[in-house]
Parts: sequence; structure tokens; C-alpha cells
Amino acid sequence: MRLLEDRTIRLFVGLAAFFCANAVLAEFIGVKIFALEATLGIAPLHWDLFGNRGTLDFTAGTVIWPIVFIMTDTVNEYFGMRGVRMISWLAAGLVAYGFLFAYIAIHLAPATWWMGAAQTQGVPDYQAAYAAIFGQGMWIIVGSLVAFLVGQLIDVRVFHRIRRHTGDRHAWLRATGSTAVSQLVDSFVVLYIAFVIGPQHWPTAQFLAIGTLNYVYKMLAAIALIPLLYLARVGIHRYLGHDRAAELRTLAAQED
Repeated sequence: MRLLEDRTIRLFVGLAAFFCANAVLAEFIGVKIFALEATLGIAPLHWDLFGNRGTLDFTAGTVIWPIVFIMTDTVNEYFGMRGVRMISWLAAGLVAYGFLFAYIAIHLAPATWWMGAAQTQGVPDYQAAYAAIFGQGMWIIVGSLVAFLVGQLIDVRVFHRIRRHTGDRHAWLRATGSTAVSQLVDSFVVLYIAFVIGPQHWPTAQFLAIGTLNYVYKMLAAIALIPLLYLARVGIHRYLGHDRAAELRTLAAQED
């Protein structure tokens, strides 16, 4: 049998590719801050945490990250800790690779006619806009990568700890439990590196308020997407066959 004719290998390649694509996209679209209330067409919901007040504004990357959580738990379920570690390091490498070439692209000399090509669209300087969108600060890049890797490594450990007690039951519990712990770390690590020890030097109260708000949002989104976790399981069992899928889950559990 040819290697790529093995459905297990094709499944892992597909999951890894989708995981990495979402991780890279989340990093690059995250430069945009959107208003959740306006997006949903509701009145602003003003929050007050640790003496800080604001509305529900998040980075666009938070739209995709819950899907990354689901992908992490799906790979963990069938390919174990080694599978998650492999795709996590691969995704981090691809994100760094993307930022490197974004940096190079920003510093290429722009064509004179191109710089003003979007003036009719309200963009007077295309080069400045391009640099602002793709040229995220070094502290944000480092914070994102460190938080991502730390969160993923914690997620895989907690997932298997819960699995040890639940066996094959309660997939939602180990998925939500591992996300709850890993994103508690992720949500604060990225802000701490990017905005506390970074050049902006956020005060502690602001750091805690924004970190808490981001964490609550991620958890609510992760819980809302639990049905996708079960849909993914159904699809995998149909694709591989019940016996092969069960075998993979058993082998993944034995890695603990």
C-alpha cells in the first residue's frame, strides 16, 4: 500500500494543515480590533473590572482561536501528545516564517504608483497601511508565539490528566477542562509579554481586566463550539471506520 493511501496518515495531514492554517490566520488577522456589540447589533455592554471600564472589543483573531482549540482536542484524542506537540511546533514555525516574510515585504521599496492606488477607497498611502497591518510589533509577535506554545503544551497535559479519570467518556469535559486551564495561561501570558514588559507598560489593573475579559470570551466561545468536537468525531469514525478510530484513541490514551 502506498503511504498516502493510508487513511490514518491522510487524516493527520489534513488535521495538521487545517490547524496550522487557522493558527497562522489568527495571528495575522488579529491586528484588527472589532466591537462585539456592534457586530451583533446590540447596545454596548459596559464592563467594569479592577477599576477599568470599557466595551466588548476583541482582536479578530479570537474568532478563529476557538476552532484551534477544537482542532487541538481532536488531534489529542486520536494522535495523542506527540501529535499535538508536532502540529504546535509546526504552527509556531509557520507563524514565525510568515512574520519574517511580512517584515521583508514591508521593507521592499514600494512602486510609486502603487502607494496612491487606493486613494479613492480612503487609503492615502498604501505602503503605510500595509506596514501598519502586517508590521505587528516585536513584543506582540513574541508574546503571541510564547503564549501559543505554552498554552498548547499545558492543554495536552491537562487533556490526558482528565482522560485518565474519564476514559472514553465525557469528551466535552476533557476538551473544555484542558482549554480552561491552557487559555487561563495563554490569555495572560500574551498580554504580559506584549503590553506589560513591552513598551506600553500597562498597569496591573488594566492587565488583569483585559486578560480576564479575553479569557471569559474564549471560554464562552469554546463551550459554544463543543458540538463541533462531536461532529468531528462522527466524521473521523465514518472516514476511518469505527475499529480503526477506536484503535487510534486507545493508542493515544496510552501515551499518558
